[in-house]
Amino acid sequence: MTTRESLPPNRAVRAEKAERSPQHKGQQTRAAILDAALGLASHVGLEGLSIGALAEMTGMSKSGVFAHFGSREELQISVIREYHAKFEEEVFYPAIKDTRGMPRLQALFARWVKRVSVELDSGCIYISGAVEFDDRPGPVRDALVDMVRAWHQALERAIRLAIDAGHLLPDTDASQILFELHGLILALHHDARFLRNPGALERAQAGFMRITAPCLTEAGRKCLRHAH
Repeated sequence: MTTRESLPPNRAVRAEKAERSPQHKGQQTRAAILDAALGLASHVGLEGLSIGALAEMTGMSKSGVFAHFGSREELQISVIREYHAKFEEEVFYPAIKDTRGMPRLQALFARWVKRVSVELDSGCIYISGAVEFDDRPGPVRDALVDMVRAWHQALERAIRLAIDAGHLLPDTDASQILFELHGLILALHHDARFLRNPGALERAQAGFMRITAPCLTEAGRKCLRHAH
């Protein structure tokens, strides 16, 4: 990895100037506000976001916070995009390093479950946002729908790759598998976060096996056995 110390003197000076530039400071400030907004939205929902609350949290003026986003709606959309980026970093990108087929599909679901388990004391913006905006058309709802659909498309592609790899039967209904896996996550969130039922995480993992088992080929079963 290149560090400033490893750069030639002239490039090191330019790098230091760039870090001190108003544009760089503006990006850092915006990132700090967005991080605070994401933490707040995880606890109080997207509708709980306000310029005033963020100004207080970040020690900035309301006009200073407003200048970085322009409106409360744009702030909400930016938080949705930031949440999706972090979701990809924690769930999608690590899992796609696994072999195509059942190993990758299982990794995607396992990391999804892990992500939900970490959010038990805060909340999943995908789920809470759906409750807040399910009947409220507009740019915020559109952004939320786009992010959720992007994740669903990635997961359905993993299911179809498992079919192509011969790990799932050729007539497997990928859309149905996706629907049921998403249902498991909703049940997990409800039981673990709302009811505080013990064993919810284990039930979600068991549910994955129950949903996929009827569709598994012998090759698919071997993959899962080796994974364990």
